[in-house]
Amino acid sequence: MKIAIMGFRGIPASYGGFETFVEELAPRLVQQGYQVTVYGRSNIINYKERYYKGVKLVILPTISNKYLDTVVHTFLSIVHSCFYKYDIIFILNAANSIFSFIPRLIGRKVVVNVDGIERKRRKWNCLGKSWYLFGEFFSVVFPNEIVSDAKVIQNYYEKRYKRKSVFISYGANIEKVNSSLILDKFGLKSDEYILYVSRLEPENNAHLVIKALKKINTDKKFVIVGDAPYAAKYKSYLRELAKSDFRFIFTGFVFGEGYKELQSNTYIYIHATEVGGTHPALIESMGFGNCIIVNGTEENMEVTGDAGLIYKKNDIADLREKIQYLIDNCDVIKDYRKKAQERIRKNYSWDVVTGKYKKLFLKLVGNR
Repeated sequence: MKIAIMGFRGIPASYGGFETFVEELAPRLVQQGYQVTVYGRSNIINYKERYYKGVKLVILPTISNKYLDTVVHTFLSIVHSCFYKYDIIFILNAANSIFSFIPRLIGRKVVVNVDGIERKRRKWNCLGKSWYLFGEFFSVVFPNEIVSDAKVIQNYYEKRYKRKSVFISYGANIEKVNSSLILDKFGLKSDEYILYVSRLEPENNAHLVIKALKKINTDKKFVIVGDAPYAAKYKSYLRELAKSDFRFIFTGFVFGEGYKELQSNTYIYIHATEVGGTHPALIESMGFGNCIIVNGTEENMEVTGDAGLIYKKNDIADLREKIQYLIDNCDVIKDYRKKAQERIRKNYSWDVVTGKYKKLFLKLVGNR
């Protein structure tokens, strides 16, 4: 089977959730005998080899603009893919489903992973929100199948559009690393910092986390990991909020072993997003066996279950109270860490995720 994956920045992963998702999924499909091609953006991917972990890379140009980057690259990727005999066109992000009719016209099977309800993100203006709304609609019209990575998103599409989607969660690994290069770089020690990871955009609520942390009674450091290419004003606001407190450390993007080090050694992990489906950083942190505190959205609670503490949605006071509780009661940390890894092992294994995608693809094209 020949599979083309597009609609995101590309691999090797150097940005966020979809990138990590494809870097985990695509090589596993290759190992099982599939031919996988991944389309990447020339303004992001600097990898010079033709193959990465057995996955063929096609790097195409785009327009480096907040509103055009994704859609222009996806359109070019879809047009390019039409000249090759792929069995499956796998498109990421509902915003890109508008173009999914093109491969359908020439008999290709198309799958769209719709992600979360992106039009709710505050970074988009009216035009951007409208594009995502159209994307939702076309997701239920053009593709052969749509995939949701959270039950909440699956229910949303079924209730609003009367279209059933295939539920396949995001995945995570059970792991820990023992190196300390990134910790040494930022002057950190194991269990002596609190970790927050996300793109630094308003709906991920780093500002609320900073406001809560500033009033915590502790000497532990507060590590803010992440960045965003089109959010300079918001990032300046975050640094202004934190500038009078020596405990805050902004690392920018951290990937690979450095990211694993930070996740492997944190005292607690705070997840504050309010938009989207299953958030990669959350289940990754659980896979590292962390005690987690999460914003009380339906999506976050679906992932967390009883394996972490949940604060009232966007409630700074409740978040602050739960952080201080864990600071003052270190004896409960161990139990939450154990529960988190057990939940990932049971529900979010990458091998299980790969198996579900394989089953979906085989159903669409017939057993090979």
